[in-house]
This record gives sequence, structure tokens and C-alpha cells, in this order.
Amino acid sequence: MSTTVEWIAQELNCPARGNQRLEIHGAESVLKAGPHDITFVGDELNLKRLKSSQAGAVIIEQRLEESFQKAFESTPMTSLTVVDAQAAFIKVIQKLRPARELPEIGISPAADISDQATIGENCHIYPRVTIRPGVKIGNNCRIYPGVYIGDDCVLGDDVTIHANTVLYPDVKIADRVLIHAAAVLGCDGFGYRFENGRYVKIPHLGSVRIEDDVEIGAGTTIDRGMIGPTVIGLGTKIDNQVMIAHNCEIGKHNAFASQVGFAGSITTGDYVRCAGQVGIADHVHIGDQATLGARAGVHRDIPPGEVHIGTPAAPEKEQRKIVMSIRKVPEMRKQIRDLEQQLKTLTQQFEALNDSSQINDKSALT
Repeated sequence: MSTTVEWIAQELNCPARGNQRLEIHGAESVLKAGPHDITFVGDELNLKRLKSSQAGAVIIEQRLEESFQKAFESTPMTSLTVVDAQAAFIKVIQKLRPARELPEIGISPAADISDQATIGENCHIYPRVTIRPGVKIGNNCRIYPGVYIGDDCVLGDDVTIHANTVLYPDVKIADRVLIHAAAVLGCDGFGYRFENGRYVKIPHLGSVRIEDDVEIGAGTTIDRGMIGPTVIGLGTKIDNQVMIAHNCEIGKHNAFASQVGFAGSITTGDYVRCAGQVGIADHVHIGDQATLGARAGVHRDIPPGEVHIGTPAAPEKEQRKIVMSIRKVPEMRKQIRDLEQQLKTLTQQFEALNDSSQINDKSALT
């Protein structure tokens, strides 16, 4: 789809400067944009990069307008001024690149749906979906090909489940939940007792509960609890290939990046953030608004509001001091070797002086 700067300005309800008839064919980042692309600038760094950009038009954040005008005073660039440049840019992308979804088909005859399942209004269930007895699905849901929904699962309204996802029995999903392809919810936790020289499986008879407005990434696994539910709190966003083990209770509006791993019985407060490949040991609590940096290894509780990095994870300032000290180790080793050599030389000189003094003393006696 292509459009003009004038049309975009109308859509964003914002002022535009420059060539408003310029045709816009696409939307790109600052350094990748071409003469018929629109980009956006929401910070000082990208404002500097804009000097090297070939973009035909730019969405500029209001607070940067004065700096932008000064920078491009001699070579005016077509611009649109908004309060939030990124949000406006996302809106433009959605207009230029409409979402590609499977057609609305209602309930496919090629889906295997139990007579004992309940399906709400305006749902679209695609071929090769399996829905077991006792399942209850709300209104306006989309269940894509290859999804398996086990016995007695419950889905609220406006739930979307992408292809080849598996819901084991008794999984409870609230409203407006989005689950990406090949996620697995409700499988047994990794729990065993060691008896008489062998591992004996601990039954996991709990469930999984997903609250409103949660998004779960592709390939993510959430285990069922041993007794009660594993809980994912309101508004939490989980990236691809994340592992959340049995009995975890995740607070509201958490955000976990790719390949985060939670051991069993972890609890988190609200607004907790985990960067990629964070690993957390069992029975740890992460306080409200805490942040864990990439690849942090967490073995103890994290207080609210703190930023921890490294393995074992420690407060950011403390960990940076440790890292800087480690980087100085080669230099310190060289200094130690130099000091050892100086000490050896001084020792030899002292011994030589001591021997000479003893000879002089003997000479004086004779």
C-alpha cells in the first residue's frame, strides 16, 4: 500500500511541513529509509543519524522539533510533528502493512470438536484443531490450525491461539490473551523424589491460570502446579522460548525477554523485567519493579526496585565495580611481577652490602 504525507498527517491529526504530496511507499528505520519511505525520530541519537538518512519524510517528536529545525534549516526535510513519535510510527506501519490473517471461516468441519465442548459467538476455529470434552470457549476467539485444547480448559473472550499450541487439561485463560505458535501450557512440572537409587515422579495435579491481557511467545512452556495453579498475572508479556516451571506465581505487568528460565515456585511482584537468558533458582522472590540484566543468574531474593546483573546476580553498581576490577587483573599481574623483580634486585643489593660490611669488619679486627 502507498499513500501521501498529507494523508498520513490527517490520520495522525498532526501538522506537516514540506512536500505534503510526497508519495510514501513504505516505513523504515532511520538509516534504512529511502526517498519514498517515512521514518521516525524520538531521541537525540536518531536525530543525529537523520543527517545520514535518505528518508523522504520523518515523524518527529514534539520535544525535538526545535533541534530538528536547526539541524535541517539549510536542507528542509518533510516532517510531521507529534507528541509520541514511536506510537505514531506504529500507527502508520499498521496502515501501510495491514495484518495478514486467515479468513474468517467460523468453525471448520475439519476441526475435531467434542460434543461436550461449548463454543461462544463469532469464534473462528480452523482445520486440524482438537477441542476435548468439557472445554469452554468465550466469544470472538481465534484458534489456528493444529492447536490442541485438553479436557476442561476454559478460554475467555477475544483469545487468540496460534498454530500448533498445546493446552493440557484444566488450563484457564482469561480475556484478550494472545498465545503464539507452538507454546505448551500445563505440562507436568519437573519434579522427582530420589528413592532407593532411582528417580520417582511427583504427580502434578494443579493447573495453569493465565489472567487478562497476557501475551505468550512462540515456543514458550508454562508448567502446571503440583497442587495449585501456576499463575501468570494481568498484562504480563512473555517473549519466545521462555520456560516457567511449576508453582510459579508471576505478578502483574511483568516483561520477560527470550530464553528466560524460571525454576519452580518462584514468585514475582508487579512490573518486574527480565532481559534475555536470565536464570532464576527455585523459591526465589523478585520484588516489585525489579530489573534483571541479560544472563543474570539469580539465587536469592531481589528487593523491590533494584537492578541486578551478572552471575551470581548483584546490584548493578556493585557488579560493575567487580567487572572493572577483573579487567585490571592482567595489568595488576604485570605490576606484581615488576614489584617482585624490584624486590629481588633490592634483596640482592642488600645482601651484597651486608657481605661487604662483614668483610670490612673482619679487616678492622686484624
